[in-house]
Amino acid sequence: MGITLKRETEQRCMGSIKRWFAEEMGDEIGDLKARLLLDFCLKELGPSIYNQAVSDVQALMQNKVMDLEGECFQPELGYWKGAPGKAR
Repeated sequence: MGITLKRETEQRCMGSIKRWFAEEMGDEIGDLKARLLLDFCLKELGPSIYNQAVSDVQALMQNKVMDLEGECFQPELGYWKGAPGKAR
């Protein structure tokens, strides 16, 4: 499964790449070079970032599921335990 971006997101990313090159490297690059760098990053680095994000979400969700009882538990048959004047 390759990582694909929406066209609008691609355009914003390419703009950011071009700006980074201009400000940090003092070099102007065009759309083609920005596109090639973005494609490289998505293909080469993207899967590592994606896999780490999935792993982080899995850990978060497992913690939430393990805490479900603590979050959602309601004591059963508690009427008689706390009712004043009632037999306990």
